[in-house]
Amino acid sequence: MDAIARSVPVGVVGAGTMGAGIAQVAAAAGHEVRLYDAAAGAAETAVETIFQRLARAVDKGRLLAEEAEDAVSRLHAVATLEDLAGCGLVIEAVVEDLGVKRALFTGLEAVCGPDAVLATNTSSLSVDAVAAELAHPARFAGLHFFNPAPLLPLVEVVSGEHTDAAVADLLVATAQAWGKTPVRAASTPGFIVNRVARPFYGEAFRLLESGRVDAATIDALLRESGGFRMGPFELADLIGHDVNLAVSRSVWEAFGRDPRFTPSVLQERLVADGRLGRKTGGGVYAADTPRPEPATADPVPAAPAAWAGAGGVDPSAPGWSVGTGEVELRPTDGRTAAQHTGGGPRTVVLVDLALDTSPARVGIAAPEHAPKEHLEAAIGFLQGHGYAVTVLPDVPGLVVARTVATLAAAAADAVDSGVATAEDVDTAMRLGTNYPRGPYEWGSALGWDWVTGVLDALAAADDPGRYRVSPRLRDRATAGDGWRDDAEVAERDDLARNAAEAMWSADAASRALGMAVEQVSSGTAVVSMLVRPDMINGHGVCHGGLVFALADSAFAVACNTHNRRTVAQGADVTFVAPAHEGDRLLAVADERHRGARSGICDVTVYREDPAGLETIALFRGRSREIPGTLVPDEEET
Repeated sequence: MDAIARSVPVGVVGAGTMGAGIAQVAAAAGHEVRLYDAAAGAAETAVETIFQRLARAVDKGRLLAEEAEDAVSRLHAVATLEDLAGCGLVIEAVVEDLGVKRALFTGLEAVCGPDAVLATNTSSLSVDAVAAELAHPARFAGLHFFNPAPLLPLVEVVSGEHTDAAVADLLVATAQAWGKTPVRAASTPGFIVNRVARPFYGEAFRLLESGRVDAATIDALLRESGGFRMGPFELADLIGHDVNLAVSRSVWEAFGRDPRFTPSVLQERLVADGRLGRKTGGGVYAADTPRPEPATADPVPAAPAAWAGAGGVDPSAPGWSVGTGEVELRPTDGRTAAQHTGGGPRTVVLVDLALDTSPARVGIAAPEHAPKEHLEAAIGFLQGHGYAVTVLPDVPGLVVARTVATLAAAAADAVDSGVATAEDVDTAMRLGTNYPRGPYEWGSALGWDWVTGVLDALAAADDPGRYRVSPRLRDRATAGDGWRDDAEVAERDDLARNAAEAMWSADAASRALGMAVEQVSSGTAVVSMLVRPDMINGHGVCHGGLVFALADSAFAVACNTHNRRTVAQGADVTFVAPAHEGDRLLAVADERHRGARSGICDVTVYREDPAGLETIALFRGRSREIPGTLVPDEEET
């Protein structure tokens, strides 16, 4: 598909910072540009600002004088919307108000010819919602530039439900002709960048709200160890907390207040107090005082001689370990150092993820009551390898690892939801947010099993809803994970079936409802139930409580397959679709995390249908072990 010809005029509505920047880009690309703003004199002022900006670029040697003069000659402030008649492309960059945008495009549709393409630069509103009142929505799409538009290369080309594929192709080609890097996105909340980037801020604020890690330390770790250009608090202070919070709230509301996107209470307080960042003299950091230093361990004596042959450290990847008989360094996998250490006697010290190839700083955590000499041995060993060491509290996922894992999960969710391809997601995050690497690429490199492991550990320790792992992400993590029909697996599954049979034989309530165990293996179970006439409520559908009971029974079977008596500690269920009399339901349970005494198990309830399986309900249960076994194990015999 060819780009819009240079001979075709381009209209821009809205003469603020973004509109003026888009007008400059289009004019520099060779188009006549007509800039309109409803506020008297605003378009003329914007054109003059563009003139000055181009002149400065010439003075700095970034632009030839002839190029600047040509661009200036093509820029025109116009007085009415009707002056945009004859434009082949009109881009809107007005206030983020749905009513205002709808009214504007209704007026543009009446003015512009039938072949003109209409585009919105919205960053947070649904493209479909903006186009809802158009007679011809096929020619409408999103064209989301990033500020400042003349400098930042990324453009999100957003297709609505009715956008013609040829229109999207035209906009992609045009963005490329204008020197930009376009990515394609579907019209979903936040598109790519504003959706996937939420955990970068969300996890940082969550750690800060806990009171266990300070802002300067979080920023330093993500910058010096994670390789990010700026830490999340530095960046939010620069952007403005009012702007950052507005995006967070918009995405959260658009997703039905999904806990994955819950805005920070602390950031809401900053905005309420007028502490918006640099533009108000202070936000997380005060503008008139030196920025606090990050927590850094004092130098300690070199590691004992026993560490001499311990080898090197690679904090950029999971799966390594170094140490002695008393102390072992391991990369974090989401679990705490206390969970890794267990009853000892060796102390496990966890090392945070470091994405920079030569990090200046690494974070570590030890169990709360670890011997001082064990922690100092680990610090001395790392300092001997040239690292500044930050000792963190023993929190799940530490700082960089939990940030990267949640970013990778958000990227995978965007891909799985059809928002964009993995390549476009990574391109958008590198160019739109200056991430050192695309988050989907991170997930692939670190291993999706590692990503889900970190999320499962966070879910077990904190918030199961916020850190839930989607079924598609779980499938990605378990694909090719080495489950084989070998002797070890067969022995484990034999024990699982024996334990499940023992538990099920004592579960008279489930059997009375006609439930049956269809499949069992270690950590998994499938339980079926036929919806009988006496299970139907007054609305003609199966009682939700019985669907819950089916999911809970599958949950119980899966959690008890390890032959350790396990009971429910809590559960959440979401009903997706109704079940009716005669339906055969299948509850498929899969244990996602099992710690020392607790675990998480996800259950999906399906309705069997000739065309396949239809999801009825999604259930997440939290379990805890109690003393005893279901069948005698080797220790007891």
